[in-house]
Amino acid sequence: MKHLLSLLLLFSFTVVTAQEKSNLAKPNYHLASKFSPTKLGKLIFSTEVNPNWINFGDKFWYEYNTPQGKKWYLVDPKNKKKSELFDHAEMARKISSIVRNPFDAQHLEIRNLRFLENENLVRFEVQSTKDTVKSQEEIKKLTNKKDTIKKKLFYFEYNISNNNLTELSEESKDKTRLFWANFNPDTTRVYYAKNYNLYWMDYENFLKAQKDEKDSTIVEHQITTDGVQYYAWGGDEYSVTTGDKKSEEEEKKKRKPVWINWSPNGKYFTLTRKDNREYSALWVINNVAAKRPTLETYKYLMPGETDSTEAELYIFDSSTLKPKQVNIAAFKNQTISNWNKDRTKDSYKGKHYINYWLGNDEEFYIARSSRDLKRIDIVAVNVNGQTKTVLEERSNVYLDIKKPYFINNGNQFIHWSQRDGWGHFYLYNKNGGLVNQITKGEFHCDDLTRFNENTGTLFFRANGKEKNIDPYYSYYYSVSKNGGPIKLLTPGDFDHQVLASESSNYFIDNFSRVNTAPVSNLYSSSGQLIMKLEETDLSNLFAAGYKFPEPFKVKAGDGITDLYGVMYKPFDFDSTKTYPIIEYVYPGPQTEAVNKSFGRSMDRIDRLAQMGFIVVSVGNRGGHPSRSKWYHTYGYGNLRDYGLEDKKVVAEQLADKYSFIDINKVGITGHSGGGFMSTAAMLVYPDFFKVAVSGAGNHENNIYNRWWSERHHGVKEEITSKGDTTFTYNIQRNTELAKNLKGKLLIVTGDIDNNVHPANSIRMVDALIRANKRFDFLLLPGQRHGFGDMTEYFFWRMADYFSQHLLGSSEMNETDIMEMNREKPMK
Repeated sequence: MKHLLSLLLLFSFTVVTAQEKSNLAKPNYHLASKFSPTKLGKLIFSTEVNPNWINFGDKFWYEYNTPQGKKWYLVDPKNKKKSELFDHAEMARKISSIVRNPFDAQHLEIRNLRFLENENLVRFEVQSTKDTVKSQEEIKKLTNKKDTIKKKLFYFEYNISNNNLTELSEESKDKTRLFWANFNPDTTRVYYAKNYNLYWMDYENFLKAQKDEKDSTIVEHQITTDGVQYYAWGGDEYSVTTGDKKSEEEEKKKRKPVWINWSPNGKYFTLTRKDNREYSALWVINNVAAKRPTLETYKYLMPGETDSTEAELYIFDSSTLKPKQVNIAAFKNQTISNWNKDRTKDSYKGKHYINYWLGNDEEFYIARSSRDLKRIDIVAVNVNGQTKTVLEERSNVYLDIKKPYFINNGNQFIHWSQRDGWGHFYLYNKNGGLVNQITKGEFHCDDLTRFNENTGTLFFRANGKEKNIDPYYSYYYSVSKNGGPIKLLTPGDFDHQVLASESSNYFIDNFSRVNTAPVSNLYSSSGQLIMKLEETDLSNLFAAGYKFPEPFKVKAGDGITDLYGVMYKPFDFDSTKTYPIIEYVYPGPQTEAVNKSFGRSMDRIDRLAQMGFIVVSVGNRGGHPSRSKWYHTYGYGNLRDYGLEDKKVVAEQLADKYSFIDINKVGITGHSGGGFMSTAAMLVYPDFFKVAVSGAGNHENNIYNRWWSERHHGVKEEITSKGDTTFTYNIQRNTELAKNLKGKLLIVTGDIDNNVHPANSIRMVDALIRANKRFDFLLLPGQRHGFGDMTEYFFWRMADYFSQHLLGSSEMNETDIMEMNREKPMK
C-alpha cells in the first residue's frame, strides 16, 4: 500500500511538472524580429508636427510622412488655413524632367527645404544618380585625390505665388554655415578658436572660408597667445589625443567654435576659461581602429578628486581685444554658468545668429554654484568688473537652477526655484527684491517657454497639477506675472509636448500616451483649437500584429508613494500561460526610463517582450525630477541602493494582481545607470532577481564622472583648522557585493566607452572572479557608450540570455543570428 502511494505521488508530481512546462511561454524569435528598428521604419512614419516658423512669424510649414508618402504643408494660423505647399504630382513631374530621375507624388526626395525672406520663395535640393566632377574646392579637401566623382545635387527655387520652379546653378546655392563662426553684433567680424587661442577674421575672409576653408589667402588675426591644450581660450572642451602626431597637429590647426557672449552694443564680449592641465587622464584603446591599435587619452575628473584650479571669467573690450579677469570667487571649485539670451528675431542679423549675453550694455548675469551644489548665486557683473549678488539659493541637498527670464525692459526677472519643495516661478526686481510668487501648489513647474510683454502672461510646462492623472504627463499653462488663476491650455489625459511661436500667439500640441496614436493640433494662446493638423497613421504597425502596452500604477516600498509604469506583453499573449517578468530600469535621478507618449521604444522594451516575457518599466523614489523635490532627492547619499526596493515590490504587486506573471522568474536589465542598477539588484536581492543583462554600467561610481556622481550622491565639503577647503566622497559600489551573486549575470561594455569607462565593468568582472562566481561577459570592440552599430547584436544576445535562463530554452544552438542575417541589405 505504501509503495502504491509513493507511485501515485510520483505520478502526480510528474503531471504537475509537465503542466507547468506546457504553460510556460516559449521564446518567439520570429515575432521579435518583426519589430526590428529597420522594419519599424516601414511601419511607423511621422509621429509629431515640427513647425518651421517662417521668418520668426506665426506662419509655419512642416513635412509629414505617412504610408501614402511624404507631404509638405503651409499653415496660416491667423486665417485658419492649411494647404499643401505645392501640388506634389506636378512638382514630381517638373523635377523629373530637369533631374532626369523619375519621381512621383508619393516618392519625392526633397532635401533642406527653407523659406527665404521673400515668403513666396522656397529653396530646396534634390539628389540625382548622375555622375559629375567635384568642384575645385571639394577636390582640395580630399585625402584621396582620385576620388573626384560625386552624384550631382540639383538646386531649386520655387515660387509659391505662381508655381514656378527654377533650377539654380551650384554657384547660387546657399552658402555653407560654418559651425565655428561666432559673429559680432554688426556681423563685420567672425570669432573662433584655433591652436587653443582666440582668433578673428573679417567678413570678406569669412566668405572665402565658406568656399574653401583651406584657402591660403584667408587673413586671420590672433587675439590671445598663451592658450595651450587643457588650458585653452576655446576649442579643447573634449580634447583627445591618440598618439598620431600628424593628425593631432592637423586637429589643432582646425577652426573651432568658442563660446563667447556679446553685449547688445557689441563693445564687449565674455567667456570662461579653466586650467585642466593637472587633471588626471583616462585612456581607452581602440583595438579595431586601424593597422596599429590607437590609445586615446583624455582628461577626466572623478568624484572626490582634488581640483586645484578655478573657473575664470573674462571680459574683452572689442576695440582693444584685451581681456580683463573678473573676480567671481565665492566657493571652492565653483561652477560658472555664463548665460546667453535665447535666440530670437532680435538675435538674427544678416542671416547669422548673435550670441548676446543675458543683460544690457552695462551688465550681464551669471550663476555661481558651489561644488556640492547646495549654494547657488545669481550674480550681476558690470563691464567694469564689479559684481553684485542678486539672489541666493541655499539647501541641504543639491539644487537645480534655470536661466532667469528678464522682462519689463530688464527691470524684472522671473526666477525658478524649488525652495518650497516644488518647482515654481517667482517675480523679482533686477536688484533681487522679491515682488511675488507667481505659481504655488503641489505640482512642478518646468520650462518657461514664452512670455507676452503686452499682457504680462507666462506660458509654461508643468507636471502633476491635474489630479488623478499620471504626474509625468506634461501640460501647457498660462498665468499672469502677478500670480492668480492658472489656465490649462492643453486638456486631456495625455502627455503634451508643445512648440510655441516666438510671438506666443499660437502653439502646436503633439499629444499621446503609450497606448494612443499621436495627434497634433494647432491652438491659439488662449487654448482655443484653431485646427487639427495630423493623426499618426499606425495601420501598417497594427497590420504587423502590434498591440499597445498598458500603463499601470502601484505603490512604492513605503506603501504610500504612487509609482507609475508601463507593462509590455507579447503580441501573441495567452492568459492561460505563465510568463517571466523582466524589469527595464534606469534609476535617474535626472530622468526615469518610463515612456509616457507613443514612440519607437520597441528596440529594447516592446521587442524584448515578444520573446515571451512580460516587460515592465516603472519609476522609483529618487527618480524623475518633475515631481516634488522630496521625491527627486530621495536617493541622496545612497546612490547604489535607493531605487532597488521599489523595483522589487513592483514586481511582487504585479504578480499578486496578474496570475500570468511567474514571480519565481524575475529578470532585470538596463543600460548605463540601468546597467549599474540591474547588477546591484542581483546583489542586494540575490534570491529575488534571477537573471540580469547589464549594459555599460557605472558599477563603481567612485570612478564615474564627478558631475553626475557628486551631484546626485553628495560630496562633503570640509574646512580644516587652517581654513583650507577639502572634499571627501564615499559611495557604495557593486563590486563590494560580488560574493552575493546567485543568479545569471551578463555584463556588457564597449571597449572605448569614454563616458562610463570600461574599467567599471572590468572591475566588476574582477570582483566576481575573485568571489569564485560563474557569470558571462561580452566586450563590444570599437564601441562607445551607446554600442553604436553593434546595438542590434547586443539586443539578440540579450534576448538569447533571458530566453535561456528564464524560459529554459536550449534553441540558441545556431552560430549565426539568423534574425540579423535576414535583414542584410541587398547588394
